[in-house]
Amino acid sequence: MGWEERRGRPYYYRSVREGKRVRKEYGGGGTLGQLAAQIDELERLQREVEEASWREERERLERSAGFLRELEEATEILTRAELLVTGFHKRKGEWRRTRERS
Repeated sequence: MGWEERRGRPYYYRSVREGKRVRKEYGGGGTLGQLAAQIDELERLQREVEEASWREERERLERSAGFLRELEEATEILTRAELLVTGFHKRKGEWRRTRERS
């Protein structure tokens, strides 16, 4: 995006991607070009703010997920300890009550 000088006068053009190709789109000259440039700048700033907001949200969710993983590990350890203390054992991935031998 930017201003180009043609025949000694400034004109505003924006670059638009269509698939793999990039083409220039005429924005205007003079006051109209300035308005088009300001609108494009505002849209760019709005996209940056939205991207920053999503990035912060993603980081917050990743921190929460980390806490949940730690909580899950602690719960697993406590559950195993309780089952072992109450007389269970693990057999082929399943917890079973230990048989009493006579």
